Amino acid sequence: MKAAIITLGCKVNQYESEAIAERLRKEGYEIAGEKEDADVFIINSCTVTAESNKKVRKTVRSVKREHPGSIVLLTGCMPQAFPEESAKLTEADIVTGNKFNSKIPELIEQYKNKGRLIAVEEHRSGEAYCGDSVSGFRERTRATLKIEDGCNRFCSYCIIPYARGRVRSKPVEEISREARAFADAGYVEIVPVGINLSAYGSDIGSNLVEAVKAAAEPEGIKRVRLGSLEPDHITDEVIKSLSEIPKLCPQFHISLQSGCDRTLKRMNRHYTADEYRKLCEKLRSTFDGCTLTTDLMTGFPGETDEDFAESLEFVKEIKFLKVHVFPYSEREGTPAARMDNSVPRHIREQRTVTVIKEADAIRRDFFEAQKGRTLSVLAEKETGGFYTGYTANYIPVKFTGDSVKDGEITDVFITDVDEDRCLGIKKSDVR
Repeated sequence: MKAAIITLGCKVNQYESEAIAERLRKEGYEIAGEKEDADVFIINSCTVTAESNKKVRKTVRSVKREHPGSIVLLTGCMPQAFPEESAKLTEADIVTGNKFNSKIPELIEQYKNKGRLIAVEEHRSGEAYCGDSVSGFRERTRATLKIEDGCNRFCSYCIIPYARGRVRSKPVEEISREARAFADAGYVEIVPVGINLSAYGSDIGSNLVEAVKAAAEPEGIKRVRLGSLEPDHITDEVIKSLSEIPKLCPQFHISLQSGCDRTLKRMNRHYTADEYRKLCEKLRSTFDGCTLTTDLMTGFPGETDEDFAESLEFVKEIKFLKVHVFPYSEREGTPAARMDNSVPRHIREQRTVTVIKEADAIRRDFFEAQKGRTLSVLAEKETGGFYTGYTANYIPVKFTGDSVKDGEITDVFITDVDEDRCLGIKKSDVR
């Protein structure tokens, strides 16, 4: 039997798709590419926005149309959050959710015997972390390590707590075991990820620092790079403890969403713009070469021109290395979807374009400032005589050089920049 997996959404979904693939291999399946013929097509869905659900429906229907004799299985966040809507997708022969990903081989066998199958069960409070581990990825140097699932925050625009349940943390000893497996497989950088990563350990008497130490423990691991963090979880104690882990990359993705206090309050975020500003100052003063990246939403219900201007000025003040900007999208089932004072869609999109323009200019200026410097780059890929990779603080670099190996940290002299990265030459080859 051949199975193809189509992944929509975040790094957690990507990790879970790899776990599904490994489970299927153990059951004798061959894993095919998305565009190949297969006996089973597994669509691992995202539901973060209404547009995400639309993409899921389109993908399911397209796969069934192009492969009418194949089994189509829909899993992931959309069926978990919207089981009834998902069950109406009759092109999906099996509908399940992320809770049952480890049971996918069994569900396929049940379908063969009994026909169309709907198997979705909601997450319950107090559940323990569960899920298969992963031993490798297509990338040769960087491995994603899921350490947490679920979220307790209930931001007013977000459906994810309904799709993922409450916070559940992978035991530290499992993180250690998986990190050692990655190191043995030749990976040199680990990226711990979760639905609410900074809440790691709150359910098992542990904390994020212990998880990072476990990921950094194997000798072969040279870097640990954290995924997205919530600002109010990053206390002074956490900052101090993280700074004592030499392998931790000095790059932090701290979710912002808005730089305006009035908007943050309506979003049910748990910090103010000033608290966020002070956190950035602490991180930059503690970690040498620290860079910050973030997410920003435009056009949230009730966001006035003045609110947007305040948020934009905040982005310009903090000078993020990169900003993921997106217009607010109504999400059925969330409090924000019922709020008054909706911002017209064209204004949301105009504001998104404005922020992207300012953020890209800041990013370009930062890259320009690297000219003439020597940066340590983890070589990840070689194409046509050029190598690409990232510095510890997440500067993308393309460079040339002799005798460069994947997974090797190389000193690179920066000579120029292009649209979205620095360009350079291996330091030892500079004449």
